Amino acid sequence: MATFELTREFIEELRNAISADNSKESGKLIKDLHAADIAEIFDELNLEEAKYLYLLIDGEKAADVLIELEDDVRDRFLDALPSDVIARQFIDNMDSDDAADVISTLSEEKQTEILQHIDDAEQAGDIVDLLAYDENSAGGLMAKELIKVNINWDMVTCTREMRKQAAEVDEIYYVYVVDDDNILKGTVSLKKMLLARANSKIKNIYNSDIISVDTGKDREEVANVMEKYDLVALPVIDKIGRLLGRITIDDVVDVIKEEAEKDYQMISGITEDVESSDNVLLLTRARFPWLLIGLTGGILGAQVISQFEEQIQINPKMAMFIPLIAAMGGNVGVQSSSIVVQGLANKSINLDSTWRKLLKEFSVAVIISSIFSLLIFIYNFFLSDTIELTIMVSLALFTVMMFASVFGAFIPMMLNRFKIDPAVATGPFITTMNDIIGIIIYLFIGRVVYGFFH
Repeated sequence: MATFELTREFIEELRNAISADNSKESGKLIKDLHAADIAEIFDELNLEEAKYLYLLIDGEKAADVLIELEDDVRDRFLDALPSDVIARQFIDNMDSDDAADVISTLSEEKQTEILQHIDDAEQAGDIVDLLAYDENSAGGLMAKELIKVNINWDMVTCTREMRKQAAEVDEIYYVYVVDDDNILKGTVSLKKMLLARANSKIKNIYNSDIISVDTGKDREEVANVMEKYDLVALPVIDKIGRLLGRITIDDVVDVIKEEAEKDYQMISGITEDVESSDNVLLLTRARFPWLLIGLTGGILGAQVISQFEEQIQINPKMAMFIPLIAAMGGNVGVQSSSIVVQGLANKSINLDSTWRKLLKEFSVAVIISSIFSLLIFIYNFFLSDTIELTIMVSLALFTVMMFASVFGAFIPMMLNRFKIDPAVATGPFITTMNDIIGIIIYLFIGRVVYGFFH
């Protein structure tokens, strides 16, 4: 299938076909497109146009399109469709985890209506089970569909039972081995099963070395486990080891993307998970708190400067370098905190390595601070009127950058130790704190230097 590029001409042609109620031409335009491409098209259509087009797509593909839609678009779309249409045309063609994700965003009344219209009682029960789990847990991520065999079965029995199960599974990554109590024992490869004799028992060929997670495991930890062990699917068990479902790599990719977006927003000083399509009130509310902290920090910085007003009046050129000191301190602090937050997210930094990381960051800070303080010393040596200002600015820049670098590394580690998302430490928080403390350090060193020379 060739890649699709959405153009204005294509949207115009499709809209003309829809407005003319030409279902044949409308269906032809999207017939060979991937579900993700059709979802992209829906973002450009109004609700009625999308609804008209959606009902032209066959059930399985329609279900795939629904999964690909952005959450807010999907919610508006589902609200406009009858519950029986959603259940029989879409939910029936979805894996249990995708179906639960779709239904979970709807009102409880709408959820109940859809579940009651699902013909397959077992599928409806699986969805109800999944809705009970926290969406940020392994239980909320997993799908019920998988292939499993009993440890005591022979190859003939396995083949017969696997054929029944395979009808409900889109991709077979692993065949899981369980005992009579459904306790997960391991996996068995399809290759070994194909090469084994018909009377061979699973217990003689299965692999007991298996990695699993329980239903309460946080989704970020699930992603880390799958990344660490290079897994494409991960079995999910309950507290006593019974096999409940599996998490596949496509679900984890979505988690990684969402977590990256959330951390980026927190680093930028946005307190809620927002999209550009959200309403003005929500966007304002998400950005307001850290900006208020920034304003408070600016006021405190101004108060600090006012305490050294007499000193600045003696040498007004001190004021020229306040923006430089604040900017360099803030930039270094954000760099340090960002590196640490990244390390904490991918587990390359842990509690045991905290002090080693701080020592390393201190060493980097010494080198960087020395280079930049030397550069500003050379600049002022040739352009400044006084040696006092030259020494003061260089010494202050070195001290502020040293402090900001270590502070920027230390704060995320401490927040992580107290189970607070370290991403909140970056961006506006580090910048504001370093602005205030940097100005205090600069003016204090200025007072000491001027006192020494006079």
